[in-house]
Amino acid sequence: MREWRRKGGKVVGGFEQQEAAVLRGLVSQVEDMLKARAEEAPQDELAELTGIRTGPSKGPDDPVLGRLLPDFHKIDPDTPSKETLDSAAALRSLYEPEVLDAKIGVAEVVLQTLPPGGGEVRLTYEQADAWLSALNDVRLALGTALDVTEDMPDELPPDDPRAPHLGVYHWLTWVQDTLVQALTG
Repeated sequence: MREWRRKGGKVVGGFEQQEAAVLRGLVSQVEDMLKARAEEAPQDELAELTGIRTGPSKGPDDPVLGRLLPDFHKIDPDTPSKETLDSAAALRSLYEPEVLDAKIGVAEVVLQTLPPGGGEVRLTYEQADAWLSALNDVRLALGTALDVTEDMPDELPPDDPRAPHLGVYHWLTWVQDTLVQALTG
């Protein structure tokens, strides 16, 4: 990948065909997970009449989705009170649909602006912000799946099944970092 840089009123980068395929695949997987979660939302007639959507009141069971859609209210696992649990459920029900829409929207921006065969990518600043959010979501999802921790070494032993994927995680970090540098530099 060519490092992101500002060029006029755009942010420009370039991806090889394989890099574009990997990134599009990861973004598509995250988008599919988010869309599936959105479809789990309860359907109610009042929401259809008022336009006020509600989402599930319970957090996702999947750890990757749980990382992408954390609780909106801190719950003490040792002493959860009924009021705290009710508040967390109400907040999730009210705000999760908006969060899902935003996350799905940024994924769509990446998929629309990244050519499947690779090549140059020219982004407006708004599109670049969407890319940053989508890259963050992909890194969170992959990091959760790989059980990445702060004390994890940069390389894992070759027999560790996570080893090849950790390289992709580090590459995504670099892509995100260079995009931040281009936007703030």
